[in-house]
Amino acid sequence: MDAYFYIILVVGLVSSGICLVAGILKKAPNDVTILSVAAVELGLLVYLVGSIVRVAAGEHMAGEAWEFWGYQATALLLPVGAVYWSILERTRWSNFVLAAVGVTALVMTARMNQIWY
Repeated sequence: MDAYFYIILVVGLVSSGICLVAGILKKAPNDVTILSVAAVELGLLVYLVGSIVRVAAGEHMAGEAWEFWGYQATALLLPVGAVYWSILERTRWSNFVLAAVGVTALVMTARMNQIWY
């Protein structure tokens, strides 16, 4: 596991916790929940840049490159889609969708680490 995984681990779990509590409290998505998901997206963008730098420096993945980059692209699209959903549907249920992003990003990052190493 590398530092990128641990960044997503912390940010993803904190974001999921914030969004889950907001959903349980029956609150509509707000700046705090949306910004917590934006932090997950920022972490994933840092992971993307780090991955590009590592490949450019000559590091090789143990697994298939297409699978790694597919996970990377999908993980980057999840927060965007969830925030879009939460803007369209301003109910408490959107917070549960936002909460799923952090955990899903964490699982996808763990899989990307498996592919890399």
